[in-house]
Amino acid sequence: MEQGFAPVYGKDSRVLILGSFPSVKSRAVGFYYGNPQNRFWKTVCGYFGEPVPESIAEKTEFLLRRKIALWDAVESCEIQGSSDASIRDESVADLLSLYKACGASAILCNGSKSYSVLERHYPELLSVTKKLSSTSPANPRFSCEEWHRALKGAGL
Repeated sequence: MEQGFAPVYGKDSRVLILGSFPSVKSRAVGFYYGNPQNRFWKTVCGYFGEPVPESIAEKTEFLLRRKIALWDAVESCEIQGSSDASIRDESVADLLSLYKACGASAILCNGSKSYSVLERHYPELLSVTKKLSSTSPANPRFSCEEWHRALKGAGL
């Protein structure tokens, strides 16, 4: 059974960005979007015109300063490599509690898996949720412009 990461959030977060489950490379470095080929950090930092932070502490500081909460929809699971399609026996994160605790007014799902978990377990959050193209390097349909529009729409 693989374990995910604790959420990163402040009480003044404006948006919760929700991934599915950490990739093999993310689990190896111990933090979200640890694969250098993943477009998450480049996209979000680029929106603010900032360079990508290097360390976990710097990435955490960036998220909190920019009022972004970050978590994954699945807390633990059986998974083959980094494939969302292979996730089995998952334990779903307590997304409703975090959403209320962090004060966000919007949820942005990084891809289909996090959105489908939200649909199944937290349909009451769908009215504030937007599904975005996955930042995974395996996704050929990724759209940086879509992400930037969604961040702007979330009040960032």
